[in-house]
Amino acid sequence: MSSTATTSNIPRITILGSLNTDLVAYVPHHPLPGETLTATSFMTSPGGKGANQAVACAKLSRPRSLSSPSAHVSMVGAVGSDSNGDMLLHNLQTHGVDSSLVTKLPNQKTGIAMIVVEAETGQNRIIISGEANHSVGEEYVTAGGWLEKTDLLIMQLEVPMGTVVRAVGEAKARGVDVLLNPAPARVLPEGVYRGLKHLVVNETEAAILGGVEERELDTMEGLERVGRMFLEKGVENFIATLGGRGVFYLTREGGEEKRGLVEAERGVRVVDTTGAGDTFVGRYALDAVRARKEGEGGEGGRFDIEGAVRRANKAAAVTVQREGAAASIPWRDEVE
Repeated sequence: MSSTATTSNIPRITILGSLNTDLVAYVPHHPLPGETLTATSFMTSPGGKGANQAVACAKLSRPRSLSSPSAHVSMVGAVGSDSNGDMLLHNLQTHGVDSSLVTKLPNQKTGIAMIVVEAETGQNRIIISGEANHSVGEEYVTAGGWLEKTDLLIMQLEVPMGTVVRAVGEAKARGVDVLLNPAPARVLPEGVYRGLKHLVVNETEAAILGGVEERELDTMEGLERVGRMFLEKGVENFIATLGGRGVFYLTREGGEEKRGLVEAERGVRVVDTTGAGDTFVGRYALDAVRARKEGEGGEGGRFDIEGAVRRANKAAAVTVQREGAAASIPWRDEVE
């Protein structure tokens, strides 16, 4: 990790979440029930939504040289005492993520994600075995005092729900902004939304959390209705990624509502969608934490949500044109 990241007064992003080893098979089409397919290729790579988002923040914060990062990025989580855990820790360190808060648990296995990618569309199907990620308990939230040093906390739902809820509460109490990417989607306690700075979801997650049919999100009216539902619960910035349709955003600044639909990048050949959402979160987070640090996103300030969404959308478009998760995430100089 660059020494500049640890000594300069730059924003600090911490990701509390999962670390998995991805076992990825590329197939002509997704198998039908009872069907056996021969994969066209197979790869093993570092992944997990938490680790992917940490790598995305780190890679998009700096050029490939690992110099001059715009944010210090740390990961909180757990791996097993196995070669997969070693690979994941090495992956974080190689990309400039501070891994000192990742615990290596004895007599446990590292999390596994089994991913099947359809060659023609790049769409994936994922099965996760959480393993060590299930041991990321509430004590991880307060141990080491890392939360007090954080400007933006990013979380998903691949670690125990109790840990996520505790972290949201502790972060709010300390004035730390929270970006929640609730995947895999589960109904959340209502209190989680109160004071939540950023909620980033895809269509399926928006429907599950909003208690609506996914088809209701096919129109701008439906997107606005669901987005307002979350704003009324206390969310400040609502983001819904819509695949080929683009990205919808809704925010309320000083009582004034701002919304829009950023179109998907054109001319993109989708190879593998794995990691695209995590890349989006990482790039969006960098704009969000910079705005907070500069005072633009605080009380009386302004966060350019449309600009953040556009830049995040552009970065994610690069990711879907490559195979893999962490390896497919671009560096800052590849998207500027």
